Amino acid sequence: MPVTVADLKTKLTEKLTPSYLEVNDLSDGCGQNIEVIIVSTVFEGKSVLQKHRLVNDAIKSEIAEIHAFSQKTFTPIQWEQNKN
Repeated sequence: MPVTVADLKTKLTEKLTPSYLEVNDLSDGCGQNIEVIIVSTVFEGKSVLQKHRLVNDAIKSEIAEIHAFSQKTFTPIQWEQNKN
């Protein structure tokens, strides 16, 4: 069964309690090319690699079924600075 945006949103929300979460299926609905933008206080004090590992661990089984996965991870402060 293909990975769905809803499944990814549910798992990421449960495990990382984001203040902002955007999950995009860039593969026209087949679930093989996913982009995630996530903002969470869980990322505070973490390096980019540490933040990406947290996301990867949260959706490990789903990532195994995806051909392409990209993520952008931010703390709330980084997100506010990035928007401007």
